[in-house]
Amino acid sequence: MTRTWKEKLSGQIEPELGREIDIFETQLELRRRGTFDEKVFAETRLRRGIYGQRYDIGKRHDGILTQPLNFPSGDLTKGPETMWDAPGMLRIKIPFGKVTPGQMEVLADVAGEYSHGVLHVTTRQDFQLHYIHIDDTPELMRRLASVGITTREACGNSVRNVTACPLAGICSGESFDVTPYAGAL
Repeated sequence: MTRTWKEKLSGQIEPELGREIDIFETQLELRRRGTFDEKVFAETRLRRGIYGQRYDIGKRHDGILTQPLNFPSGDLTKGPETMWDAPGMLRIKIPFGKVTPGQMEVLADVAGEYSHGVLHVTTRQDFQLHYIHIDDTPELMRRLASVGITTREACGNSVRNVTACPLAGICSGESFDVTPYAGAL
């Protein structure tokens, strides 16, 4: 019998974050059944960094070639009317841009398994995974949470991230190391 990521990662996720992911998974199922208001669900998923996307031409460029997307692309929209099977994007928070080797390994794994293998770096020192399916987001969030990464409050009227100099802590010309302060925030 194949174990789910929830079972495999049991005990590796901070309890509060695990409960939040469980609640989101329940809300996702209720939305699929049509018993959870779409506007409320849109706010719920956006607060967790889950966006709908529109791809008018149904193609993407991977840096070398333009290739068709493996998603339907006909009348897809974004916003509260996002169609269920539309490709989406997940914003992943990386406080002050600090990533451990273990976190990088999980990021690479989920990029290859759930996306098109490319992690996009944002101006706020976060990552974005494009071309994900909304049904995969609870698993994605659990796998990220197991190594101390969250998508919590990656969108909306919230502190999306705390940024710092990429050389903080190793630059000989810095007045002091800001990393413990950035981490505390």
